[in-house]
Amino acid sequence: MACDTNDAIEDKKTEIKENKKMNSTMVLRKMPEFTMEAYEPTSGKYNEVKSSDYEGKWFVICFYPADFTFVCPTEIAAMNAKYEEFKKRGVEVIAVSTDTKFSHKRFAETEPLLKDLQFTIAADPTGKVTRDFGVMIEDAGIALRGRFLFNPDGVCVAQEVQAPSVGRNVNEFLRQVDAWQHAYKTGEVCPANWRPGKKTLPVNTQAEQMTGRVGDYVTIEELLS
Repeated sequence: MACDTNDAIEDKKTEIKENKKMNSTMVLRKMPEFTMEAYEPTSGKYNEVKSSDYEGKWFVICFYPADFTFVCPTEIAAMNAKYEEFKKRGVEVIAVSTDTKFSHKRFAETEPLLKDLQFTIAADPTGKVTRDFGVMIEDAGIALRGRFLFNPDGVCVAQEVQAPSVGRNVNEFLRQVDAWQHAYKTGEVCPANWRPGKKTLPVNTQAEQMTGRVGDYVTIEELLS
């Protein structure tokens, strides 16, 4: 019986280890350390980006499958069109794929949608960084569409991961940035669809009054307006 018990304990430990390995969410985790070669389109030069470059800052890292594909330039262009909005909010942005820095340069120079691209595209040809963020498609050697928002403490507060066929919504992501920055600054929490100027939920000061009575404070019409 002792052997059976020990075997069961070991099996349970193995199961726990496997479950931890399968946990792909980055939310509430610290940003993995990284160093990558990159292409800087505003200067036309190659450079290097490190995770330490973004310490103490709001930071977005966007993984995309590959250069010279179809949905990818539309996503990069949409982020670029809103780049000044991110900068106004003090948010640093980089894009990453498993292509080389040389491919990034040619991609940015030849794709019409990427004319006047303003933010850095980092190269992860070994796939190490892509794997560290949990978005590698191993059979294809490319990344899922993974977008991660880190607060100034280096903690991931939001992520969106999609399969390659559908692009992401940059306007919705800006809304999330606004909400997360407000929550980080005030300690209040933001209900569904929150935008600046709308009601937050002041649970940091009125938790007792609001418990079980959130509907007395904000209506579904207000949430959907």
